[in-house]
Amino acid sequence: MFLDGLDELDQKIVRLLIQNARMSYSEIGQQTGISRVAVKMRVQALEQKGVIEEYTTIINPQKISGAVSCYFEIETRPDALMEVAEILRQNDTITQIYRVTGKSRLHVHAIASSSEEMEALLYGTIDKLPGVLECTNNVILSRIKDIKGLRL
Repeated sequence: MFLDGLDELDQKIVRLLIQNARMSYSEIGQQTGISRVAVKMRVQALEQKGVIEEYTTIINPQKISGAVSCYFEIETRPDALMEVAEILRQNDTITQIYRVTGKSRLHVHAIASSSEEMEALLYGTIDKLPGVLECTNNVILSRIKDIKGLRL
């Protein structure tokens, strides 16, 4: 469904990379029936088009002792939204910022090394943001399902 804009071969390559982004061009070639060089050219073309944005290592903060993960829903005055987003973007504890539907709202995720660091983010940054009308936050207790990227 999401891959309909790609030809059948590129769809196979993308599916293989989603399963294992460390798969070699040779392995992909064996599974798709094309040469390693042809796979490399197709992957590079997908990267240049922006279809493949990055390859990354995903760290589970809950497996690191003391890490605290929290989501914030922040509603601002419309004229303050972009300023608030920029302040949050510059903070290293903030990992994700999304503008969401509804009023002027931001959905923000933060991962802190400790409860103390999360509290410092809350009192030192979040509470001081300009134009905030409402802010709610939820600490993540456990990860039940967390899919990264495109679901096929």
